[in-house]
Formats: sequence, structure tokens, C-alpha cells
Amino acid sequence: MGTGQAQAVPGRALRKDAQLNRVALLRAAAEVFALAGLEAPLEEVARRAGVGIGTLYRHFPTRADLVDGVLTRPLDAHLAVAEEALACPDSWQGLVHYMERSCELVTADRGIAEMMSIRLPGSPVAELAKERLHEMVAQLVARAHSDGRLRPDVTTEDLFFLTWSHARILEATATVAPDAWRRHLELFVDGLRAERAHPLSGSPMTRAQVQVAMLSLGKRCTTRS
Repeated sequence: MGTGQAQAVPGRALRKDAQLNRVALLRAAAEVFALAGLEAPLEEVARRAGVGIGTLYRHFPTRADLVDGVLTRPLDAHLAVAEEALACPDSWQGLVHYMERSCELVTADRGIAEMMSIRLPGSPVAELAKERLHEMVAQLVARAHSDGRLRPDVTTEDLFFLTWSHARILEATATVAPDAWRRHLELFVDGLRAERAHPLSGSPMTRAQVQVAMLSLGKRCTTRS
């Protein structure tokens, strides 16, 4: 059972009420974060859950604790998609499967797009899951490179930029063309094919550089409570 799930204890009314409050807070936080991002006011989360801000802080002393609780299930879904992709015998189809399904997951919950593009060192569950996800995507990239299907200058970090750009496209097109992201993804995928590669300008960002960029985006969420 992930941290985002709660289990009531039979025969203890107070404990059951507390668990129900926790579930309500996680549900409300998921809704608020999806609408307004991870730095949304926690007072709005408490209001939507029907509890006081003090109750929220009793369950989740910091914003990072709340983020961990909310993001466990979506991150598990992304890990499951990566596992499916690695199980695909065709390295290229596995890579494309991961990109398509991960974009679909982000489309279903726009809040997850922001989470995937930031680092929150104070959220250990989320950070460990993202570390595992990075390892699995790196394996997908390595397989496709080894088979000569993926252009050799593409890095794992390049693929994670897809999530960042996808989030901005969703934000801009959600009400006018909600499926516009699929065309963008197809263009992106075609650009990854080894047989269509042209030299890229500049050097790819290193993983350390990407992490610094993600930390800068996450600072707003860790400094506000």
C-alpha cells in the first residue's frame, strides 16, 4: 500500500475519522495541485477537503509530506508503464510505448506534469520513485541505441524534456485542441529515429545540469508551507 492510501482501523471511531480526513485531504490536494500546481495554497486544499488547516498540518506537517502522499499513485503508474516498455521485445516499440503512455498519464492529470519536471528533496518517496524511473528510461534508451533504432546523440535527459514541453502544450491547448499533444509527440518521435538524424547543435545537458534546473523549479514548493 502506497503512502497515498489510508486504511481505517475497525472499532476506533477517532482513528476512522482521522483516516477519512486523510483520504479527503489527499483527494482535495490532487484536485488543487492539478488545477493550480504544487505551490497552490494549502488553505484551499483544507477548504476543499472540508477540514481546518490545523487538521491538514496534523496529517501532513510540510508541503513535501502532502506532495509525497498525493504523488505516490501517479508515480507508481509511470513506473508500471516503464516496466511494460522494457518487457516489449522490440526496443523501438518499447521506447515509443513509454513516451505515448507517459504522455497520456500526464494528460489525465495535468498536475503530474509539474511534478515530473521538478525535484523536491524533502519528498523522499517521490524522489526515490523518480530515481527508479530514470534508471528504467535509461535502460530503454540504451536498448534502442544498441539496436541502432535511436539516434546515437539522444540522451535520457533529452527524453525527460518531452514531459516539460508536453506540460506547456497541455496548458495552452486544453480548452481549444485537447489532442494537439499527439501531433507534437509524433513529430518528436520522428526526430528520434536514427535513419532521419541530422547533427544537433550544442552539447546535451548532463544529468547534473537537469537536476539543478529541476531544483530551481521545486524551490517554490519546498519554501512554502
